[in-house]
Amino acid sequence: MSTAAPQNNPLLGDWSVQPFDLPPFEAIQAAHFAPAIEVAQEQKLEELRQIVENPESATFDNTIVAYDRSGSLLAKILGVYYNLTASFAPPELQTVQRELAGPLAAFGSKVTTFPGLFERIETVYATREAFGIEDRRLIERIHLDFVRQGARFDKATQARYNEIVQELAQLTTKFTQNVLADETDYTIELSEAEMAGCSADIVASAKQNAIDRNIGDDKYIVTLSRSMVEPYLTYATDRNARERVFRAFVSRGELSPERDNNSVATQILKLRIEQAKTHGYKTFADYQTSDTMAKTPEAVSELLNRVWAPAKVAANREREALEEYAVSIGDAPSVEAWDWRYYSEKVRQLRYDLDESMVKPYFSLDRMVEAVFDVAFNLFGLRFVERPDIKAYHPDVKVYEVRETVNDEDKLVAIFLHDNFARKFKRSGAWASALRVQSRLEDGSRVVPIIVNNCNFVKGAPTLLSVRNCKTLFHEFG
Repeated sequence: MSTAAPQNNPLLGDWSVQPFDLPPFEAIQAAHFAPAIEVAQEQKLEELRQIVENPESATFDNTIVAYDRSGSLLAKILGVYYNLTASFAPPELQTVQRELAGPLAAFGSKVTTFPGLFERIETVYATREAFGIEDRRLIERIHLDFVRQGARFDKATQARYNEIVQELAQLTTKFTQNVLADETDYTIELSEAEMAGCSADIVASAKQNAIDRNIGDDKYIVTLSRSMVEPYLTYATDRNARERVFRAFVSRGELSPERDNNSVATQILKLRIEQAKTHGYKTFADYQTSDTMAKTPEAVSELLNRVWAPAKVAANREREALEEYAVSIGDAPSVEAWDWRYYSEKVRQLRYDLDESMVKPYFSLDRMVEAVFDVAFNLFGLRFVERPDIKAYHPDVKVYEVRETVNDEDKLVAIFLHDNFARKFKRSGAWASALRVQSRLEDGSRVVPIIVNNCNFVKGAPTLLSVRNCKTLFHEFG
């Protein structure tokens, strides 16, 4: 891995020269992360050393609060790192991600086993009932995190557990990157006839994919990005083409021998079982749910089974309607997985006179973003002020100040990054994350959060959203 000297590393520089202390995205390169993370890790270890070597008895302030505040530089750098590996991870950053997966997990173990640290946390934990609800929650959360990371294991067990955690980090990274590679690199070449029925924006996107890959003028390319596949399966009239696209989509992670996730998944499952049993749990499901609201796999199953019976009735009723429609137009009565979205859309049009392609022009992305912001203002008094002068990590990303007026005083609440379009090297789906979380410094001053919303809409001119897309936009914002 190439390295960048700390003194020339923008991740370690003074971000206060940036608007709102935003990361210097334009200066950051993949090679900057490893050396910057190493420096930040050493700084955190020094902060932990100061906690442990404090001659005073362990207290909430000198142990719990001090631990909670430790590693601010590392958190700042990892906030950028983890967001970029999800939202914009070209090959050089993916290489760094693979190389750092194990070492980052190993550092977590180093923190858990830092000599004397857990003992101080245990001391405060024993007195937790004397604290108010918020302080007690922080004590319990930190203590539980350490326990779940193996702080109570003996040295031999801890050593093996650390190996498990590192192997899992490497394997899950490989699994994720294999899926991303298939979504990005695997393509399905289609003819103009096989694009029949698709909306203009999907056709234009498929044509642009073909142009980008120097495919013939009469060809179209569908990638395995969900934002491309789902509308294709909904509108494309060619059943054989739909089947090709569907089968490729559900085979992501096993489309080529070098990216076969079957063996990776097997290794992950074996390690998770060992991880759970090391903690004294029967299964990984027991271990995983113990730190959730459900608490047990049985509680999860009970909820799923309660939903399953009525859901199955509704699904069968819908299947019968789709089969009836298929027969009515001369198609085979069997409805396959690649037919479901297509026939559902046709039945909706027939029953309710609702054609989503006719509705989409009313839901342009720009207007829907305005609607989201309008709701935020009406509910919470928040205003979103676009800052086109501030550059984010990709030209598609828009930056906003989030402001509110309190007692006639205009205040900055947060910085909001809106990343709405599907693109190469961005994982599928939609999610909200933070480059920087809200907090307060020791002097009481407030750290303004930087929040990121990611969607994967097909970019158009203009970009038109389906009703489902609109729900996704509002959901991630909310």
